[in-house]
Amino acid sequence: MSTPSSSKSTDHIVKPDGNINEDTNDSISESGDVPKGALHGIKVLDLSRVLAGPSCTQILADLGADVIKVERPKIGDETRHWAPPTFSDNTSAYYATINRNKKSLTVDITAPAGQTIIKQLIAGSDIVVENFKVGGLKKYGLDYDSLKQANPRLIYASLTGFGQTGPDAARPGYDYIIQGLSGLMSITGPSDGEPHKVGVAVVDLFAGLQLTIGIQAALLARQNTGLGQQVDVALLDSALAMLANVGMNHLASDKIPPRLGNQHPSIVPYQVFAAENETHFILACGNDSQFTKLCEVLAVDWHTDSRFMTNPDRVAHRDILCDALAERFAKQPRAHWLAVLDQAGVPCGAIHNVAEALAMPQAKAREMIVDFAAFDSPIKALGSPIKLSASPVSYRIPPPRLSEHTDSTLADLGYDSEMIAKLKADGIV
Repeated sequence: MSTPSSSKSTDHIVKPDGNINEDTNDSISESGDVPKGALHGIKVLDLSRVLAGPSCTQILADLGADVIKVERPKIGDETRHWAPPTFSDNTSAYYATINRNKKSLTVDITAPAGQTIIKQLIAGSDIVVENFKVGGLKKYGLDYDSLKQANPRLIYASLTGFGQTGPDAARPGYDYIIQGLSGLMSITGPSDGEPHKVGVAVVDLFAGLQLTIGIQAALLARQNTGLGQQVDVALLDSALAMLANVGMNHLASDKIPPRLGNQHPSIVPYQVFAAENETHFILACGNDSQFTKLCEVLAVDWHTDSRFMTNPDRVAHRDILCDALAERFAKQPRAHWLAVLDQAGVPCGAIHNVAEALAMPQAKAREMIVDFAAFDSPIKALGSPIKLSASPVSYRIPPPRLSEHTDSTLADLGYDSEMIAKLKADGIV
């Protein structure tokens, strides 16, 4: 990927419209001041790869943290090779998803010289993020117990499949497998079909969010104690927490929640309906008042029928009511129903494909697409959903080329050109 040199790339801010501000580290506020990111000054060493861990470190980077991503020499993070699709500079879309605002350093951590480099970086870091198997870094002296002696303020964030404890701690974890083990797939998909996974790796992403929250909590705790700690987040734990009300329904009733497709287990009508010509939309009546408004739109008196007057009544007679609604909705096109339901204050919405979703005026107004074209790298990326008024996120550099910042990072540690050349000749970096 063609980007400015490492010394200059961090001095640009990409705006959502693709423009850049020269020689600043954050976007310009209306007052003309240059606000610093919320995590400005926080140094993060990212030893994670693929999706869950890197999604966490990208959030930290967007918020202003200085993140160095450690990758394997010559190979890098395997998502660099998960293609197609790619952008015109051959950067895979998958890698670009969760690696902006980071510097790429390649190091062979299996070699003593590589371990020395990592330890030097950790000595000056606030946070280490890793997603190795439990105990996988201990043999290199890069586990939390080994590192906290030299840097007691270190926050060591570990993301694994099953956590640092328990009978399954040593097992590898994969989003798809965890979606199955956690019960999430058992409640996803049509009631009369096979279990379905969610369309994106939602467990990885949710675990990455949980790891981010844990790291930020540890940063706050460190302000009071002066000490760091280990943050332990597991894909399985995160997926079990995602069961939310459905998991709680089981705990309250001891019943196994069924798979209901697009229906809601506790609210009716709250599902997808087909309009004329098999165009689909979502109807979401969350209370009795909204159901009454729906009945008024349809010119029916079902809200006075004892079978449908309250939500528990409607849940008990779900099939009867939803069959009747389906018959009505099939008689008019989707645009008609969305217009009249929205006007009546009945929650509803179209089902967009991805192109339609990203083209929504609301998505553009919220700056949810970022263009890195100003860096001679025509990459577009999904923006951050975090909007801070005083310390906004910034998009400083695009996803880096493999090893793009190795020389500058080593130079910052005191390595001269001859030392760096030897490390490269020995395959350490």
